This record gives sequence, structure tokens and C-alpha cells, in this order.
Amino acid sequence: GTGLVELAVRAGDEAGCGVLEELVIEAPLVVPEHGGVRVQVAVGGPSANGSRTVEVYSQREDAAAEGVWTRHATGVLSATAQPGGSGTGFDFAVWPPAGAQPVDISGSYGLLAQGGYGYGPAFQSVRAVWQRDGEVFAEVALPEEHRKEAGRFGIHPALLDAALHSTMLNTVAAVTATGGFEGERDGQGIRLPFAWNGLELHAAGASVLRVRVAHTDRDALSLQAVDEAGGLVVTLDSLVSRPVSAQQLETAADTAVADSLFQVDWTELSSAQGAGPSPSWVEVTTAGDVATLADDVLSGADAPAVAVMQAFGGTTEGVASEDVVLELAVRVLDVLQCWLAGAGLEESRLVVVTRGAVPAGEGVVSDPAGSAVWGLVRAAQAENPDRFILIDTDPDVDPAAQGAVEPVPGAVLGAVLACGEPQVARRGGSLSVPRLVRARSEVPDVPAVFRPQGTVLVSGAGSLGALVARHLVSRHGVRSLVLASRRGPESVVACDVSDRGQVQALLASVPAEHPLTGVVHTAGVSDAGVIGLLTPERLAAVFAPKVDAVRHLDELTRGLDLDAFIVYSSVSSLFMGAGSGGYAAANAFLDGLMADRRAAGLPGLSLAWGVWEQATGMAEHIDDLTRNRMNRRGGVLPMTAAEGMELFDAALESGQALLVPVRLDLRGLRSGAAGDGVPHLLRGLVRARRQLAHVVGTGDDHRQLTARLAGLPAAEQTKVLLDLVRAQVGAVLGFSGTYQIDADQGLFEIGFDSLTAIELRNRLRNITEVKISPDIVFDHPTPGMLSAHLHELICGEQGAAQVAISV
Repeated sequence: GTGLVELAVRAGDEAGCGVLEELVIEAPLVVPEHGGVRVQVAVGGPSANGSRTVEVYSQREDAAAEGVWTRHATGVLSATAQPGGSGTGFDFAVWPPAGAQPVDISGSYGLLAQGGYGYGPAFQSVRAVWQRDGEVFAEVALPEEHRKEAGRFGIHPALLDAALHSTMLNTVAAVTATGGFEGERDGQGIRLPFAWNGLELHAAGASVLRVRVAHTDRDALSLQAVDEAGGLVVTLDSLVSRPVSAQQLETAADTAVADSLFQVDWTELSSAQGAGPSPSWVEVTTAGDVATLADDVLSGADAPAVAVMQAFGGTTEGVASEDVVLELAVRVLDVLQCWLAGAGLEESRLVVVTRGAVPAGEGVVSDPAGSAVWGLVRAAQAENPDRFILIDTDPDVDPAAQGAVEPVPGAVLGAVLACGEPQVARRGGSLSVPRLVRARSEVPDVPAVFRPQGTVLVSGAGSLGALVARHLVSRHGVRSLVLASRRGPESVVACDVSDRGQVQALLASVPAEHPLTGVVHTAGVSDAGVIGLLTPERLAAVFAPKVDAVRHLDELTRGLDLDAFIVYSSVSSLFMGAGSGGYAAANAFLDGLMADRRAAGLPGLSLAWGVWEQATGMAEHIDDLTRNRMNRRGGVLPMTAAEGMELFDAALESGQALLVPVRLDLRGLRSGAAGDGVPHLLRGLVRARRQLAHVVGTGDDHRQLTARLAGLPAAEQTKVLLDLVRAQVGAVLGFSGTYQIDADQGLFEIGFDSLTAIELRNRLRNITEVKISPDIVFDHPTPGMLSAHLHELICGEQGAAQVAISV
């Protein structure tokens, strides 16, 4: 409240209007737990009598620039005070005033907090209170550490707010002996400032005030305040308070929760972004083709700029069968692994081409098997930047002619390489790229989705399945619920939903008087491992509870009248898939299949969840290092069960096939958004900015590094490179700058795994810009050995020998 008032007063000063005649608070401003808000104050032009309107707006800091602004306050500013105001009618010469009785306010702020009024240390600034008849007097002073800030304000918001606390503290003291303070709720909520009238600032920069507050009626008060020398600082003719209910505050907070709901938009690139020469390229189909290409390069042939692989899934009645999905994913995995292992191809790009695998353009996905390929390759891209490119082409090309169709014209390849985007869709003659944007869905009071007489099937009895089952009953009024799991514990139906026969039997058991009207699929298994370690067997194990299960549920319910068909996917299908390629592929298939259902006029919603706080089910396998990586690299924060269910409700009536409920620390991402550090998918929310400064070991480019090494003796070169490696090891593991890493300390003994090994390799490659093997950390598993190897790569064998002696 007082912060908005200070902004309005300052705007009035800038416009030559020193008096706030009126300011009405229209909506509370809830500051989010993470991040901040943008605030705009708009002052209108002068009216006939010289007054001006003023409006205060806010927008979440992490909202898109074109997002909606909320108006919180409107008012009127004028150049002079209105006659009959509070003015200087009270004499502050005698202090405290004669007849005023001291009030014991010790512990009162704690009691206020119990009543719903929580004030931080800077706002707990009332030092003493006196009362006399209908008047309250107070001494108010900013804490010592905040007094230097006073000069930045007309009147410091904490000081003005504290001046208004005096009557509340007086009330607390008066009723403490009669059973405690429960706040001025009247059964309707706490009272907050609503309408300010006749506020005039007479002097700026005060840090200490003497205050007189008088109640003009039950809901209104007036205020005068002077400095320690008796000089008038601020007067207020009237402040009216109104009760604010818990529901109103929760609604404002719900808006913040809904701000964690996103969708993927496909943004068309301008022609200038997609202009480049046609590169040399070859087509590959299998891992054997890649191996042959690598052998040719090692034998002296020129490495192509691009190799192109087509990855189209077969269809059964328009939807890929699970066998086709797995077979296609395994074929692509083999090619990816061979490409990463192929010596001589480090500077070449592998382009994987799909057809109708993503909902660019008209929003139709015709090849969900290709969607799984996108999840798999996205994970490979996250692990190995600049090695792979995804292109999705028009889905309306005749599948029978696939073999005769050129995978991608050379001009299109040139345009994609020129734009620098790792994932592109081609529709007609235009190119578009995926961007995460905020989904403007509101949390309905009672989402009217599920019919009360119907049965809802929840597949998966882990923590997420149990959570949504309880929510369906308590929030949505579902009374007939089937909770299915492979293990089938008490109160849960035993059913392996990856087995079509068992699913068919389960659906047949639903009573006719309560027909199946909803499906919520939460089942899944995680399988951590980088692309190079995946096997067909591991892919099949992850695909079973995701791809196979949802395929069966989809096929066997297409003839039913369903209210909802909801599947739990993962944000890893879109980004942050490093180290979980199989899981990302399986979830991306779900994303594509739900788009296919929507295009067929059926209900279908895929929720690509972020990270949950619970420590059971799949989440219990997410260790601290993985959570740290997800936060540091992708800005992903864990969400509570309550937040998740609010987002679930917000998503229900969105009409979208894919939504992304995830808590993003966009402020943190924005602060570190230098160079290419921001995932491309998030660049509609956080713009990558130019890197301003370089420090060796934290992002120095190779020219500075090599120049520095060239001017040093071998022993000093060793120290520079060892410090560089230590700094990058600490950054990968999330260690503080004070953590000491020994030169001979085993990296896998202090927390490294296959994914962190790849991340360290990528960091060192970006800094040195030399070719570094993906297995460098496995082959040189201590900082000393790593720095020696880097010295050899940069300075040659003689340098390596000198380093080995030094280390």
C-alpha cells in the first residue's frame, strides 16, 4: 500500500503536483516468493483546474513483454491542497503532548503477525506510543541500517507505513489482557488501506517522525507528522480501510501460481534470420552409414558440413504402433551414438528430419513416433551442444512418396544453419522455432470438467497418482474412481497398463451405471543415463509405462464419451533432457499423441511437469546434484503438491494439447543470460545478452587463454590450466568458490557422473576451442591429469611433458 502511495507522490512531484488528492487501491499487489514485479506509474495530462490523474500498474518480472498489466490504484494529483484539510492544526511543540498516557507495545508486532499483519524488520519502526482520548501519538524511526536510504524517497514507504501502525499497536495493547489479538477481521478478513485522501508531502528524506493519528470515524483516520525539530513532513486528511478477505488474497496468489503455467508457441523466423548458402551434405540412414562416413574422413576425405537422416514413423490407422515407435527411436539412437563416437565429424552437424512430429502451423501432429524422436534428439542436443539439428517438415506430404522426396532442400539447410536455431519446423515456405510462453489460464473456482456420475481412471499409484486421485475427489467431486497400478496394493486395482489385454479387462470392469468419463495417466519410470550409455533394452523399459500404456488407453477409449484424457509428461521432453534421453523420448511421444487426439476432436492434454518437491516415487531418484543442475542450467525450481494441483486445475479448461506446469527462476536465468547460456526454448522469456566481461576459468575465450599461456613459462602455464579445471569442476558440481579441489582428487569420488563429465567437457571445449574427446574425464579423471591433457592439446607434447613433472 504505502509503496504505491510513494510512487504516486513521486510521480506527482515530477509533474508539478505535490498533493495526492485521492488514491483508491483497486487490487492488492502480491509479491511472488521468487523474482519480483515491474511497476509502471502513469500520470495524465492537466485538466482545466490543473489536476492530473495517476494510475499504478504491475506485471510479474518474468512475464512476457507483451503480457497483461494489472491496475492496482487510480487517483488524482493537484498542485495545491484543498481548503479544510488536516494542515498544521496540531501543535507539536510539547512532546509527548500533555495528558497523553504511554502505551506498552512490547511484543505487539508478534501479536499483529498472529492476526494476519506480518511486517518485516524495516517496517517494525514504531519506538513509542501514547494515547489520549481519540488520539494516538507515536515516535517512528527507520532502523539504523535503513536511514541512509531515506534520502532516496519523498517519504520512505516503511516510515509512512509504520506511522500508521500506531493505532493498531494501541489496539493490541488495549486488548492483550482480555485474551489476545485476532486482528481487525470482523469475520471478513484483515483491514488494508483502501482510499487515501489529501496526502501532502511537506519535506523529503525524513528518517524519524513524530506522529499524531486521530480516528475521524470507525474506518477512517487522519495523520500529521513532523521531524525531530518540529518541521512538518507529511499530512493526510483521511485514510479509509476496508476488509480484504482471505479468498481475495488467495486469488491474487493464485495468479502467481498460474504464472507457472506455460505453452509452446511456434514463432516464425524473418527472412533475414533464414538466409545462408546451401552447405555440402550427405544422407545417412543407419549407424553403419555414419561409421562409413567417419572412416572416409579419417582416410582423407573432406568432412561434410551436414549429414541428414530422415526419421519417419509408420502409422496404423493414423497413429504409430508401439513397435514402430520403439524401432524408430532405437534406429535414431544408434545413429546418434555412432555420430558422437565418429572421429573426424566433430565440426559437422547431424540434421534429423521428421515429418509432422510437432504441432507447428495448424497444430496437427501426424507422426507421434517422430515426436519421440524429437524428445530423444533434444536430450542429445542438451548434452552435446552444436552437434545436432532437428527439422520437422510439412505433415501433408504423401507418405507413399517418402523415399522419393528429397529430405530437405539445400536452401532450407542453409537457412536453418544461418539462423543458429537447433530446432526448426518448416511449413510451406516459412521456418518457425519453438518458444515457451506464458499460458493465460485462470484457476477456476470449481473446474466443471468431470461429470459427477462418471468414473475416472488414474493409472499409476505412486505419489503423483495418489495426489491427483485425492484432488479429484476433494476438489472435483469425483465419486467413482479407479486407481490402477502394476503392483496393485490395497485399494488399488492390479493392472499393468503396458499390457493391452489387462487394460481391456480393466475398462470392461467399469460399472455401466458409472461409465468411464476420464483418464489421468501418471505412471512412468525414470532411467538416468547419457545418450552414449542408452541401450534398446533401456529404451523399451522406459517406453512400456509411457508409450505402450498410453497407446492402449488411447485406442481402447476412442469410442467412449470422455470428459478428459490427461497424461503426465515431463519438461525433459522439451528441454533439460540431458541425462534422460529415453525418458524425454517417451514423454515427447505423449505430447505428440495428445495433439493427435485434439486434431481428431477428442479430449487430450499432456502436462509436461517440472520438478516436484516430494521425495517418493520417481522424484526420490533425483539427487541434489541433479536438482542443482536443473536449477542452474534451466532455472527449474521444485513445486509443492498444492502448487501442482492449482496448476492442474488451471490447465483443465485451457483447450490446449500441451501445457508446461513448471516453476522457473527466470530472474536467475536473466541475471546469467550471457552468450548462449539460455536454452533456445526459453528465449521468449529471457533474452540472451552479450557477455560483458571475461575471467579465466569462468568463461574466458580461447584467444585470451592462449595469449596468456603464450607469455608464461611452463610451470605457470600448468597453474593457469589447473586453476581453470578446478574452477570448472566446482561450477559443474555447484561448489562454492571457497571449496578446495586437489589436483589429484578423483572426480568421480567427489560426485561426478556421466552427465557431469559431459558438462565439464563441454565447458572446457567452449573455453579452449580445441577438439576434446567426450571421454576426456573418464580417461583423465583428476584435475591434474585433465590440465596436463589440456596442456598437450593446446601447447603440444613438449608442454605436456613439462606439466607432468610439475603436477
